Amino acid sequence: MPKLLGFLSLTELFLSSIVHLLFGLYIFSTAVAWDLSQALTSSFRPTSFNASVEEISGRKPSMEATIDGSVPPIVLVHGIFGFGKGRLGGLSYFAGAEKKDGHVLVPDLGSLTSIHDRARELFYYLKGGQVDYGEEHSKIYGHSQFGKIYEQGNYAIWDEHHPIHFVGHSAGAQVIRVLQQMLSDKAFEGYENTSEDWILSVTSLSGALNGTTRTYFDGMQPENWMLMKPICLLQISRVGVIIYDWLNIAWLKNYYNFGFDHFNMEWRKTGILGLIDLLLGNSGPFATGDWILPDLTIEGTIKLNSTLRTFPNTYYFSYATKMTKKFMGITVPSSIFGIHPLLFIRVLQMTMWRHPADLPLLYKGYRDADWEHNDGALNTISMTHPRFPVEHPSHLVVDDSECCPLQPGIWYYKIIEADHIFFIINRERAGVQFDLLYDGIFQRCRKHAFRTSPPPTLPNQHN
Repeated sequence: MPKLLGFLSLTELFLSSIVHLLFGLYIFSTAVAWDLSQALTSSFRPTSFNASVEEISGRKPSMEATIDGSVPPIVLVHGIFGFGKGRLGGLSYFAGAEKKDGHVLVPDLGSLTSIHDRARELFYYLKGGQVDYGEEHSKIYGHSQFGKIYEQGNYAIWDEHHPIHFVGHSAGAQVIRVLQQMLSDKAFEGYENTSEDWILSVTSLSGALNGTTRTYFDGMQPENWMLMKPICLLQISRVGVIIYDWLNIAWLKNYYNFGFDHFNMEWRKTGILGLIDLLLGNSGPFATGDWILPDLTIEGTIKLNSTLRTFPNTYYFSYATKMTKKFMGITVPSSIFGIHPLLFIRVLQMTMWRHPADLPLLYKGYRDADWEHNDGALNTISMTHPRFPVEHPSHLVVDDSECCPLQPGIWYYKIIEADHIFFIINRERAGVQFDLLYDGIFQRCRKHAFRTSPPPTLPNQHN
């Protein structure tokens, strides 16, 4: 029996590795193909011809509005393995949702870096200057204190009089919450006037607000949430990321970056011996635990949540997704073809998660049954609102009229039938639901979440 279980585990690991690799190659090749087609198109079509085509078709060249503070911008924050504007060519992580509003920013943050590091990067992306990860944090986790330099902030006037709407997918939602707490704690040196009121609203889209049991299937140890199992999907990913960063091929890093530049893992600085040290787990982010997966375990999130507040002047809304249902008292996937192949195995596994009986309960009142519903990456219970270790004020939304007018300081949440990547990367897959979701988010930001009375008028509303 043990041999059979071992064989099944290795088979599942092999299949998961192949599916994730193929999906990664698909995304990368799609981006490259799009870039090549754009380059060929521009080389064969003179500018005058392009203009005439646009006139004939009735389409006007797209123009971005100036983000000058007249209207609070909306910042879209990507999740794990995600990317912002400027990475992967013309591919959009949010499937083009940013084109729905002229005042939208899509920052590119570390795709595998810790919640803390990504929150610091997000601040300097907006305000400008050199990313400062914090002296104490940098010493503890063994990386450089300073990172990328933003010569000019993407919203340098950001303050409580010029607040921002934030929308975060997956781990991006938790990044926003940590950033808001840092603003409240005045944690950025040289910025003594920061406050939680710099953030006007937070929208969580399949947000990792309470961790996920998927981390344990991917390889984090339930008995020690900072460490990985010796053989698992995450170990394979770890080796690939280390080699990618060590080789430091410039055009590849410009195309896609995992975000570990501040760990100085490239071959010029570490050499062959440094690579061996990294692979053996003696140094680097995976050795110190300063990367995203420990933050996404239930234990890691509870530790993080114990320091985070829901603030009385900020509007909160979350969309919790699930692709499971109850059948004869058993939780099962709600669809076979409706779940992305990347996620189907995990949806099934997560319905069967059982916390090891020989370990202490994760929190008082923990029940395995509460964590069965999921979207293939996160448990539905995790996505509604911050629950553990302390439950924050919340309100389940069945009809949108229930949250008009919105009250700040309350997590309004809606549960929708979708998997974890339904509303990103591939717009066609979500169909009309894509527009309904993002139109609703942007409309809520523009018409229902404001501190002035009446709300600011958008430029296109003058007509």
